[in-house]
Amino acid sequence: MAPTTSNARYENVLLGVLFLTFGFVFFDRLALSFLFPFMAEELQLGNRHLGMLSSVLALAWAVSGALVGLWSDRNGVRKPLLIAAVILFSLCSALSGLVGGFLSLLLFRGVMGLAEGPILPLSQSLMVEASSPHRRGLNMGLLQGSAAGLLGAVIGPPVLIGLAEAFGWRHAFVISLLPGLLIAWLIWRYVRPDDRARKPDASTAGNGVGLGGRLALLKSRNILLCTLISCVFLTWFIVLISFTPTFLVSQRGYSPASMGGIMSCLGVAWVFWGFAVAAISDRIGRRPTLVLFSLVAACCPLALLYAPTPFSLGALMLLTYTGLGCFTLFMATIPAETVPRGVIATALGLIMGIGELVGGFIAPTIAGFAADRYGLSIVMWMSCGGALLAALLSLFLKETAPTVLARKAGRPLADTANLQGHP
Repeated sequence: MAPTTSNARYENVLLGVLFLTFGFVFFDRLALSFLFPFMAEELQLGNRHLGMLSSVLALAWAVSGALVGLWSDRNGVRKPLLIAAVILFSLCSALSGLVGGFLSLLLFRGVMGLAEGPILPLSQSLMVEASSPHRRGLNMGLLQGSAAGLLGAVIGPPVLIGLAEAFGWRHAFVISLLPGLLIAWLIWRYVRPDDRARKPDASTAGNGVGLGGRLALLKSRNILLCTLISCVFLTWFIVLISFTPTFLVSQRGYSPASMGGIMSCLGVAWVFWGFAVAAISDRIGRRPTLVLFSLVAACCPLALLYAPTPFSLGALMLLTYTGLGCFTLFMATIPAETVPRGVIATALGLIMGIGELVGGFIAPTIAGFAADRYGLSIVMWMSCGGALLAALLSLFLKETAPTVLARKAGRPLADTANLQGHP
């Protein structure tokens, strides 16, 4: 059955609101990296402090994403949690501008990670329910991939650096509170109220998935594989994004201006591939898309190692920085199409949480020690290896794309979507 005009309108409105929400999460998450040069001398911070600040946020993100996602599914509550999380992380980001030293900054970044962690599983579980089957992958890709790239990697750097130069780094943090409060109001105004707390979900009735059985989700082949892919692909991403600026300046000998231009190419590629990969997966399937673009992503660190000029390297970044589009598939779309509706947030929080723990918390530390011993080039090989492992693991996924399943089964698309238990 074709979606009604009302449902289609809400689908687009929800996508817009959640696009801004998750994009602003990455705006705040990456703000410290862009403002660190302005604050390091005043607060007497070094590279080890930057590493610790990034790690504590990733650890808090991992824990809260998994636990709050589980609690949300058990109680059928998402909208109030989403509003509270946006307000809390916005406050903590603003308070980062009032710190007097490393310990207070570490505290605020940790609390900010606790607030930001649940936003992705809550947002994607809302999005998958509102999405038409034929554009589910595209919606989720825009929400997770393109939003983070546009607001975090394209708009974020010039805005934050401009504010820091005009008003000081402290004011740049404090001003970030205002868009957060606006986004919280948009969620309150335009996101439909939760109804699962009042009405049990038929898709999960009698499925026996209780608190003690949540980790049993890992018995599902797709969920286990997506969790493993999350670990290795987050290693690709975090290691690459953390060490590339330093690698380009100290190892390749590029000027700061050339380095900035190359990083801008990463941001543009992040936005484009964030939705393009997901849209392609709606047509040809999740599994082949993930295998193909994981292999392309593995070429990105190799380009950083061997591209002869800054211009050619920038062009190769636009072509090979495809991993953030893949993230939507293994971290949201495939799990949402695999598990019953009532445990979507739990599954997404579990995959994201374990991936953040391994790829966001452990891998950068190992990469840093390895770089000190063997040189910065080793981190690029680690990043490449993460994407190659993701491609290998993706070969064993079960296909979930509604269009592909409908084509194979000879059924109308709506019938296949209903068989999966999605609206």
